[in-house]
Amino acid sequence: MSEPIRTCAGCGRKAPQAELLRFVAIGGTLTHAPKGPGRGVYTCRRRSCFERALDRRAFNRTLRQTVQVDPELTRLYT
Repeated sequence: MSEPIRTCAGCGRKAPQAELLRFVAIGGTLTHAPKGPGRGVYTCRRRSCFERALDRRAFNRTLRQTVQVDPELTRLYT
């Protein structure tokens, strides 16, 4: 069975789910959550993709709600 394909919210590249970072909204805050229930949004493992998704409001649009983004999330991309 093949792995699910997801789209990066920053650059639009399609990739296997395991190659991307997954985020969800918990209590109105964007949170890194590799697994778990609920609607998720994905970015490549590049900081530029995360920042572009943030600038384009892709997290809000994909999660269908306004989310607060903790600047500390960028530490995932070092």
